[in-house]
Amino acid sequence: MVSIMNNVERRSSSNSSSSEDDYIRRHHRHDVRDDQCSSSLVKHIKAPVHLVWSLVRRFDQPQRYKPFVSRCIVQGDLEIGSVREVNVKSGLPATTSKERLELLDDDEHIFGVRIVGGDHRLRNYSSIITVHPEIIEGRPGTMVVESFVVDVPDGNTKDETCYFVEALIRCNLKSLADVSERLAVQGHMEPIDRM
Repeated sequence: MVSIMNNVERRSSSNSSSSEDDYIRRHHRHDVRDDQCSSSLVKHIKAPVHLVWSLVRRFDQPQRYKPFVSRCIVQGDLEIGSVREVNVKSGLPATTSKERLELLDDDEHIFGVRIVGGDHRLRNYSSIITVHPEIIEGRPGTMVVESFVVDVPDGNTKDETCYFVEALIRCNLKSLADVSERLAVQGHMEPIDRM
């Protein structure tokens, strides 16, 4: 089953013939317990993969494309195991999130983060983002797949929890597309530097 909302596709594991599903099977495996929910979302972006990846990989600067992040401070060197403290803009049921970099593969374009603290209800949250080259309307484009697993909070259902997290991810992916496509149109075809 595939449902499309705001040009972001939600993929279920029942489809296995498309390239999206192949990438999900290969890179987006989560061990999901009975008290958790999980989902995968796909976004097609009209910008080259190296440009999109240069934004996604910036563990130290998620605010470059994530609209709900107002500030980010990384503790220590930028490497696997690094922890960032993120301040969340008002309007969400949180003000801070503490997150650990779990995976950063510049060759395969795989990025993984786990939430390890904060004043929110996203317990045992883990996400994986993969970035894949594709051709869109005859031009270099990018397919981004983001998957997650998270505990279902007391008082909520799996559907409610997935709906909330998917809404945040859809917003982030739309913003990633907007920023990437704007940079591509402006001629920024090289990766954003790793300042």
